[in-house]
Formats: sequence, C-alpha cells, structure tokens
Amino acid sequence: MERCFTMLKPGVLNRRLVGEVISRIERKGLQLIGLKMLTVTPEVAAKHYCEHEGKPFYQTLVDYITSGPVIAMAWQGDDCVALIRKLAGCTMVTDAQPGTIRGDFCAHTSHNIIHASDSPENGERELALYFSPDELIPWVDESARWF
Repeated sequence: MERCFTMLKPGVLNRRLVGEVISRIERKGLQLIGLKMLTVTPEVAAKHYCEHEGKPFYQTLVDYITSGPVIAMAWQGDDCVALIRKLAGCTMVTDAQPGTIRGDFCAHTSHNIIHASDSPENGERELALYFSPDELIPWVDESARWF
C-alpha cells in the first residue's frame, strides 16, 4: 500500500478551508493515517524543499511554509500519490482546473495552498521529516471495504 505526505499550507488555515480540503481527499477513499498541526522551522523547510535549492523560487517556498501553522498529513491507499496529486491539481495556478483543490482555492502560485508528494519515494522521505513511525496509525475499517 502506497503512502503520501500532504501539507496544507498557512493560507488554508487563514481561509478556514482545512475541513473542505481533507474532506475531498477522504471522499476519494484514501485513508488518513497521520495528522498534526505544526510550525515548520527553516531547517525542516530546507530539507523539505532540498531539490529546489538554488532555484529562483526556493526562498519564497521556504518563507511561505514557515510563515504560519501548517497541517501535516499522512495518507495511504492504492496509487495514493497519483490520486492526491490529481485532486490537488496543477502547481501553476493558471493551469489548475476547476474542481481541483488548487483550481478552486488558489489565487497565487507562490501561495499554493497544498503540497503533495510527487513520488512514492519522496512521500516516504517527506513523511519521515514530519512524522515518527509511532505517529502513523494504519487501521482497517471492515465496514468500509467497498472502496
């Protein structure tokens, strides 16, 4: 079973959209196995965005996710990464389709409201930055085996 790290950035909390975004992912049938609210330190942000270091937008990414509280989430399910990325929509706000999280709620690419791992490998790397193994709680709901 694949796992994906997802982060709701400060703008989601500011705009009171946390429940709406989580609900969209839950309705897809993915399983929430970890959830916490936290403030990202510059050190963790640098590790999180290490692949973008040196790019012109790097500091903007770091500044934004360290500017206020975020919601860190761990999701699990078949094709979890691809499904969450499809729900999130394109990173560039002008390309994000209506019906996606970014298409419906994002107005500025630099203040993108959601991060979703771009591969299962990065999902595991990112999960390890924000969650200890004992904070991830896989569970089975036998009554919901339909999805």
